[in-house]
Amino acid sequence: MKKILIVVVLMINLTAFSQEDNNSKTFTKRVLENTEVDFLLSYYKQEGTHSPVSGGIGSEKLTDIASNIVIAVPLNDDDVLTFDVGISTYTSASSSNINPFNATGASGGGGYENDDKKVNGKATAATSPYGTPWLASSGASASDQLASVSANYSHSSDSRNTMWNADVSFSNEYDYTSIGFGGGFTKLFNEKNTEISLKVNAYLDQWRPIYPTELHEFGTYGNNFQNNGFFSGVSILDQNGTASTAYLPSAFTAYTSSNRNSYSASISFSQILTKKIQLSLFMDVLKQEGLLGTPYQRVYFADKENYYIGQAQYIPVYETAANIGVYQLADDKERLPSSRFKVPIGARLNFYINEYVVARTYYRYYQDNWGIQAHTASIELPVKISAKFTAYPIYRYYTQTASDYFAPYEKHLSTEKYYTSDYDLSKFDSNQYGAGVTYTDIFAQAKIFVLGLKAIDLRLNHYERSDGLSANIATLGFKFVVE
Repeated sequence: MKKILIVVVLMINLTAFSQEDNNSKTFTKRVLENTEVDFLLSYYKQEGTHSPVSGGIGSEKLTDIASNIVIAVPLNDDDVLTFDVGISTYTSASSSNINPFNATGASGGGGYENDDKKVNGKATAATSPYGTPWLASSGASASDQLASVSANYSHSSDSRNTMWNADVSFSNEYDYTSIGFGGGFTKLFNEKNTEISLKVNAYLDQWRPIYPTELHEFGTYGNNFQNNGFFSGVSILDQNGTASTAYLPSAFTAYTSSNRNSYSASISFSQILTKKIQLSLFMDVLKQEGLLGTPYQRVYFADKENYYIGQAQYIPVYETAANIGVYQLADDKERLPSSRFKVPIGARLNFYINEYVVARTYYRYYQDNWGIQAHTASIELPVKISAKFTAYPIYRYYTQTASDYFAPYEKHLSTEKYYTSDYDLSKFDSNQYGAGVTYTDIFAQAKIFVLGLKAIDLRLNHYERSDGLSANIATLGFKFVVE
């Protein structure tokens, strides 16, 4: 049983030498015996009230369905080529409000089915465009697809004590393209009880900046934007609901560069301490540079007047879900420094309790030069139910301080150099609870054409954040072997 423990705890798929016959002729087992195919599916649903697109208030409803196919092909005894192809489709109330107004510039929009709304039980006809941060609009940005593909080549030495790999990746969505490449090196010592790994990666990304409607029009037409384009013939309201021509987002300027480059280097050390305990330590160094802000996330200043498009009766309840007909015009887009330096340091400790239970623990400390410090701790307890089924409860806790550049809705000042109302950069705590079950058949007796079913993994997780964000996540994976 202790021999089985070492294999399970280390989670190493590589084996060393074996003896072939009575002559003790040494041969090396293949790194991967047969082609393996993984099918991965996930569903994510989110609720929240701090939309970054709407300057820190509004609906964060989001659903995402993602799928991946991973194919690992043994090229020979020592080399494996792996392909990963994925597609993700999402709908987002937050990003739909990049343009919260209806497409026609006439009455309607904001995701509503008709032009007439009721105020105090009476129908009111909308005579100009309107929207609300509390409901999804019907704009093109309400949904999108992310497609990605990556390839990884890995080589293992005959002794299986030295491994290296190289990878390339590409992903694309409507406003963002990423190209990545990297490689890694792993060395095993001390009869494979000690492992050191190094890894480097680079991502050369490109934004295609999309700005909120009002900022885009100002950037296109300048100070005369209210007589052109979308704003031609559209009334702008002040805080009292009176038509005004004073709105001027003069802080806004379009980005002159749309590149975002990310570089990372990682080192990890793993050691079997006893027959029951395995410890891993890791450290990453990450550097980002370029356009690190999100172009379509609005910011509102406390020292500037408020202006709106829509129905004036909803201005007094703008910050609540009772607002179904007016949208505030931005003072500027999010602005963040053009560089960021991150350093996470952490440890994993796997402890064999008995033949039925293994404890997997994790801790990470994170710090960056934007003022964020964070702690992550998690535990997973795989429980062996039978020869083929394992269940595992999961818990994860996370806490972080706020970025130096974060402030809530209408708390920033126009004199600041950098500002964001994205609550991902705020102070918060989060808890994630989950459970999973895994079916494993190393002999792959169940068959689908030429595919033998080797494993099924199902996970369900619930996530809660102290700022009100919550999410449910379900993932399902199938592993097949090609025979």
